[in-house]
Amino acid sequence: MRKVKTENALGLKLCHDVTAMRDGFKGAAFKRGHVITQDDIPELLRLGKKHVFIWETQGGEIHEDDAAMRLAEICRTEATHFTGPSEGKIVMTADTCGLFTVDTELLRAVNSVDDVTISTLPNHYPVSKNSRLASMRIIPLVTHESNIIMAERLCEGKKLMSLHPYKPMKAGIIITGSEIYHGLIRDKFEAVARRKLENYPCEILGVTLCDDDPGMLNDAITSFMTQNADIIIMSGGMSVDPDDLTPSAIARTGAEIISYGVPSQPGNMTMLAYLNDTAIIGVPGAAIMMPVTVFDVLLSQIFTGLKFTHDDLVRLGDGGLCQLCAECHFPNCTFGRY
Repeated sequence: MRKVKTENALGLKLCHDVTAMRDGFKGAAFKRGHVITQDDIPELLRLGKKHVFIWETQGGEIHEDDAAMRLAEICRTEATHFTGPSEGKIVMTADTCGLFTVDTELLRAVNSVDDVTISTLPNHYPVSKNSRLASMRIIPLVTHESNIIMAERLCEGKKLMSLHPYKPMKAGIIITGSEIYHGLIRDKFEAVARRKLENYPCEILGVTLCDDDPGMLNDAITSFMTQNADIIIMSGGMSVDPDDLTPSAIARTGAEIISYGVPSQPGNMTMLAYLNDTAIIGVPGAAIMMPVTVFDVLLSQIFTGLKFTHDDLVRLGDGGLCQLCAECHFPNCTFGRY
């Protein structure tokens, strides 16, 4: 790359985009590779470009566009596409709804390489189709190719980021409580669960009301299991009172208890278990009162088919306190990140 006075650049080829900002427009007034004409020189000067950079091949150097394309390859993942390069930058966009994940330690290592920058959404982030997921570029117009090679080697055999599309699933809903079962009060959880499940490709197999009866609870779970439920959602009886039966009913099925209680609020008393591949969620009463709880965080991963570990739930503590905003912006907030 060679720096040339604009007045002396006639007939030479730009090695970078020249950006203009005017009347609400921001974009490339001159694109990389443009051959400068006599008419271009006054316009370049009006844009404040007293000098331009001309590409001259030098061993070991790589242009920003070519570097961005190389960086895009280490970010490539399913159900996404790239746009660019434009002004040295490439953007990765989602082709479907799903859960975006990123290896944060690996990303930190890649961004520690000289001149390399890759920006992403946070790890464990629910996204919609056409969401921007990541952007990659180098800081200068050119960099040593060895920097790009180093970033590539860091990612060899590893997955830097992924978009996990939501999968069609079948869900059963079990609502427990003698006061609801006997019609003394009206249930409010079914409407909440249905509203949240509408965000996913979900078939609701049915809703079962149960008395405070261990046998009835276990029969309800067994019934949904025989219908090949992927998710069983249980509400009511989730506190630590002796007559709250839902956690013990889940345990009696032989399910693997991932956690009873999560370091996240609201939804502290949430329970998650797996019976074979079926996720069983014990949802506390906060889900009825609050717009977003741990229940929402769990659903976004469960519908990808990825299983939670106990460590995953422990890590919800960092960012696990909802800010109780007057207007809820979830998932565009700090809640539910890990």
